[in-house]
Amino acid sequence: MNASEHIDKEIANHPDWRGQRMAEIRRIIRETVPDVTEEWKWMGTPTWSHNGILCICNAFKDMVKVTFINGAKLGDVDGVFNAELGGNKWRAIKIFQGDKVNASGLRKLLLAAVAFNAAKGEEKPAQSQGKTPKGARIARKPRPAAVRGSKSKR
Repeated sequence: MNASEHIDKEIANHPDWRGQRMAEIRRIIRETVPDVTEEWKWMGTPTWSHNGILCICNAFKDMVKVTFINGAKLGDVDGVFNAELGGNKWRAIKIFQGDKVNASGLRKLLLAAVAFNAAKGEEKPAQSQGKTPKGARIARKPRPAAVRGSKSKR
């Protein structure tokens, strides 16, 4: 079974409002980013990627949650994000029974995520940005004696 078939099955496993919202979210994603890649990750999470993960969508007991992996880096001009607001990486949209999907806001976030992922691919290598390559060791700078708490031996 491929990823799209897994997502079809996941939506069908929720014949109530949650499956309807997941299908609507999926439709908006596919319309907004026609060349999006659907993936099935982490043993059961519908995932949409375009030069990196854009978002994931999960059904819970009382909500459907759409999480943007790099949401903290995206401009949310419509104020769509309503969850996971405190961190510096992801942001989420929690949709409860009776809530409508803000299609316009979701489209804007998807396009911003596509642009963010595209810009990531254009970054210069870490060394040319003055960053230390992963795994490299850095020698500590010696601290003055007054800061270390050492006393003079005079």
